[in-house]
Amino acid sequence: MNRSLFEQACGKVLNSESKPNGIGTLGEKTLHAVIKNYFEPDPAKHEIKIGSYIADIVNDQGILEVQTRQFNKLRNKLEVFLSVSDVTVIYPVAHTKWLIWIDEQTGETTKKRKSPKTGQPYDILFELYKIKNFLPNPRLKLCIVLLDVEEYRFLNGWSQDKKKGSSRYERIPTGLIDEVSINNRNDYSKLIPEGPAKPFTSKEFAKSAGLSLSTSQAALNVLNFVGAVTRTGKIGNRYVYERTLNKPNGLPLSVQHEIKE
Repeated sequence: MNRSLFEQACGKVLNSESKPNGIGTLGEKTLHAVIKNYFEPDPAKHEIKIGSYIADIVNDQGILEVQTRQFNKLRNKLEVFLSVSDVTVIYPVAHTKWLIWIDEQTGETTKKRKSPKTGQPYDILFELYKIKNFLPNPRLKLCIVLLDVEEYRFLNGWSQDKKKGSSRYERIPTGLIDEVSINNRNDYSKLIPEGPAKPFTSKEFAKSAGLSLSTSQAALNVLNFVGAVTRTGKIGNRYVYERTLNKPNGLPLSVQHEIKE
C-alpha cells in the first residue's frame, strides 16, 4: 500500500485536461480510472488487447483487471486471460462513504453526509459467488482496496425524498485505507470476521460481517467451496460452519485430503 502514489493517481485523474467539465465526463468513471493509475502509473500499459478482450493493465505482475461490481461480466474475460497469464482482480470497497445528492433539474448539490454503512473486505464475497468456479485456479488473485469515497447520486428515486432507488452518478475516491490481498486458498481466511462463534451459522456470520442473511449464505457458499470454512452439521435448516485448519503450502487440510484421494 502506497498512499503517496494513490494521491498522485487521484490528482492525475481529477486534474486531467481530458475532463474539463468536471466529474463523470469520460466514459471511464473516476473511481475506476484512479485505481487503474494507482496500480500502474504508466499509461502505455493500460488498455491492452488480449485475445478479443481489453485488459485494464498488463505489466510485470500479469493482467490486472479493475472491477467495481457485476463480476458475472468477468467470466468470459477470465476464460481467456487465465489461459495466458496470472490475473489479479482489483475490487474497490467504499470503507467510509460521504453522500452528495444532485437535483437533476437544477444541478444543485447538497452538503455531503456520512453514510452509516462501513465497507469491509467481506463485501467482495457476494461478487465472488458469480465467478466461484474460477477461484481454485492458482493464477487468479484478488486485491480488495478499502477507500474513503464521495458518492454523488441523483435525486430521482421512487420514495418521497427521491433517495430510495436513486441512480448513482459518480464516485470520487478521497483516501486509501487498506489493501487485502488474496494470493492463495489460505488467504481466504482473511474474509472471515473474528466475531462469529465457533462453530457458527450463516445468521451469526451475517451479524459479524455486517451482511444481509442472503448475502451471508452466498458468502459461506464461496468460503466453503475454496476450503476456508468447513460444514460440520446443521441446526434446523441452517448449516453449521467452522474455520478450516490451514497448512503452509496454501491448501486447507480438507482440500489436501480430497486431492490425495
